Amino acid sequence: MTSTPGSAGRTGVTMTPPPEHGDRPWSGSRSRSGSRVLRFSPAERWIHRTTAALLGACVLSAACLYLPQLAELVGRRALVVTVHEWSGILTPLPALLGLASRAFRADLTRLNRFGPHDRRWLRAALRRDHRRAERPAGKFNAGQKLYAGYLAGAVLVMAGTGLLMWFTGLAPLVWRTSATFVHDWLALAVGVVLLGHIGKALADPEARRGMRTGSVERAWAAHEHPLWHPEGDAGGRPEDDGGDAGDGRPGAGHDIGDHERRVR
Repeated sequence: MTSTPGSAGRTGVTMTPPPEHGDRPWSGSRSRSGSRVLRFSPAERWIHRTTAALLGACVLSAACLYLPQLAELVGRRALVVTVHEWSGILTPLPALLGLASRAFRADLTRLNRFGPHDRRWLRAALRRDHRRAERPAGKFNAGQKLYAGYLAGAVLVMAGTGLLMWFTGLAPLVWRTSATFVHDWLALAVGVVLLGHIGKALADPEARRGMRTGSVERAWAAHEHPLWHPEGDAGGRPEDDGGDAGDGRPGAGHDIGDHERRVR
């Protein structure tokens, strides 16, 4: 570092540059509370935790039922079956109760919208292009939207096929056989997707902190979700995902470069 005019040597202060929209994931340290923005409400964090606990119990009990090594280690098969059945049936309940939360409903609206910037994000992901300029995202990126949609659909299908297997008098034998096939293979796919989700979370400490405490660093939000406007969340507005430049919608022309210039 160069010395300042009139000083005899190097200065003792190290200047840390702000996070850039580069090729590498954002990595930063915790700073003052004024630099943090609200990402998830208490209701949303409760929904996430209870859903994770129920889904975890369902997956673990399924593993104990299907893997002989775990079945012999745990034993008490009847109890494991009961845990699996009730945890599976109750898994959608937190989200259903969460519909009373305005913040949760607004985020569901965001997750249900897929715009031009999301398609651009997916194209970059398929090309393995990790440049942030090529991966624009609102509060949720395209990968998170696809994950949420897939998991919601999978949970409903698993619950439906599980009921056919649980109450054998609901349908004829051929339906129950088909339900068992779908249930077993979809369970394997859900397990793989959940492992991917956990791996992504472990690789991003700030995202985990946001789900744990409800707030994230403003610099992280600007880097990872440049089209998200946290100030709009206070009014419960779901329309905070800007579009690509020239897409003809509200927010058109709001591209990554414009956002970078504002946050620097």
